Amino acid sequence: MHPRQQKRWHVYPTAEDFEIRVVRGILRMAWEAIAVRGAFHFVLAGGRTPAPIYRRLAEARTEADWEAWHIYWGDEFCLPEDDPARNSAIARRVWLDDSPIPRAQVHFIPAELGPQCGAERYAETVGGVEAFDLTLLGLGEDGHTASLFPHHDWGVGPDSPDALAVRDAPMPLTERVSLSANRLGRSREVIFLATGFGKFSAVQRWRCGEPLPAAAIMPACGVDICVTLDAFDFA
Repeated sequence: MHPRQQKRWHVYPTAEDFEIRVVRGILRMAWEAIAVRGAFHFVLAGGRTPAPIYRRLAEARTEADWEAWHIYWGDEFCLPEDDPARNSAIARRVWLDDSPIPRAQVHFIPAELGPQCGAERYAETVGGVEAFDLTLLGLGEDGHTASLFPHHDWGVGPDSPDALAVRDAPMPLTERVSLSANRLGRSREVIFLATGFGKFSAVQRWRCGEPLPAAAIMPACGVDICVTLDAFDFA
């Protein structure tokens, strides 16, 4: 029997409440990981939804042992390294470029090398990490997450590569590099973020059991899905 994704829904009445609670959870998980394993391996989501989260992390300068943090990304566009349209650009601008996290511990996806070479290089980077401590993921209006799209290869099998070369994404910037569903699922905690009424349809389809790409992320502990009320319930 195909395993079912374990989902825990967390609905917040306002965007501010959503941001505060998610950031508190991230900081708590970081302290716990560092206390147990000496490091916190954290995968970031791209897009606009997590930007306020990163801003609040930037403001929490005294609330974490930043030198033990290791940063990764779930996916990246095949654009020049400093292109402002890259997924990593927002996190860099609002948080990481002025962060005490050591530069060598911020692991950008080398997608500027192209889908295949970028995927191979990033697979080498993440290959030394047995399990991420926390992975943040977004939810597209079509149910995609990272750069795993409906009707495409999501890399769900146990032999799937850690990183996938994406050449035909069904939206602008068709060439990308994405961690596979299997690799994303090798995380101790996974948090999905969905805010705004634009995500309402995808959230409802996921709740009803439609096999969306987001539903293919199956860590042993299940996933936490943090949403604002307007993305969860039609008022």
